[in-house]
Amino acid sequence: MRVLIVDDHALFRDGIRGLLQAEGIEVVGEASDGLEALEQTRRLNPDVVLLDIMMPRCDGLEATRLIKAEMPDAKIVILTAVEGDESIFEAIKSGAQGYLLKNMRAVEFISLLKGVERGEAAISSDVAGKILDDFSRRARGMRAERDAEELTERELEVLRLVVEGHTNRRIGAKLGLSENTVKYHLRHILEKFHLQNRAQVVAYAMRRGLVRDERG
Repeated sequence: MRVLIVDDHALFRDGIRGLLQAEGIEVVGEASDGLEALEQTRRLNPDVVLLDIMMPRCDGLEATRLIKAEMPDAKIVILTAVEGDESIFEAIKSGAQGYLLKNMRAVEFISLLKGVERGEAAISSDVAGKILDDFSRRARGMRAERDAEELTERELEVLRLVVEGHTNRRIGAKLGLSENTVKYHLRHILEKFHLQNRAQVVAYAMRRGLVRDERG
């Protein structure tokens, strides 16, 4: 995995670079604001852009929008101390593949980051809880019913397991499907709801009430 680190604190970038390199992850570049991030992404084509929110000139949310508009296949993971609900939802809406908090443990951070390369959403447990709590308060009903009717029974089964946080391989094992078949169903779900990535699928499903939070 080739990673671009974007943060306006040089000391923090040094720490993250050391952590990633210790795990065998290549750091291809660094940037200190969103505009530099856009330039570096164009030039280096990293596998993952690790992006802070609070930065001068151009913050992480705006940088996410700029990068995704020009390079829609770019994988962006927000790594920030900002825990506000609006920032979380705006990042996902803008196309971020994940949202991680700087106070998380290194082992969880590395695990979630490596999952991004496999197409998984990198959402820390604290952030996932905020998403689920918010969406569970929102109105369900007619729109959820209509959306659910657009999915086949198998697609709904895949969707529920995606929201529960299972990998494609684990979903395949649970449903007796190959990993490629799971990817096929997930791609159809994305196309039907005009979504870009796994994180948006989770957010959309919870907001529309297509699935329940069974975690209590």
